[in-house]
Amino acid sequence: MVKEKVVVKNPSGLHLRPAGILCREAIKYRSSIRFQHFNTTANAKSVLSVLGACIKCGNELEFICEGEDEEEALAAMVQIVRDGLGE
Repeated sequence: MVKEKVVVKNPSGLHLRPAGILCREAIKYRSSIRFQHFNTTANAKSVLSVLGACIKCGNELEFICEGEDEEEALAAMVQIVRDGLGE
């Protein structure tokens, strides 16, 4: 299991479009990918789970990846958030 924290820079947080981009990236990996924000845990492969976490601009997420390609998955998830999720 690997973990890393990243801050969401999107002005409107993780609304539908960036949540979809995040999920499309996450489903490319076999590992379990989830993130925590305060005491909420969301499955990064589920748009409904991501939207339900109500992530706003400036929120810190901790990605947790576990599985055979966990290192690559973690690096990709952190990078896509740092790149702004298409915004």
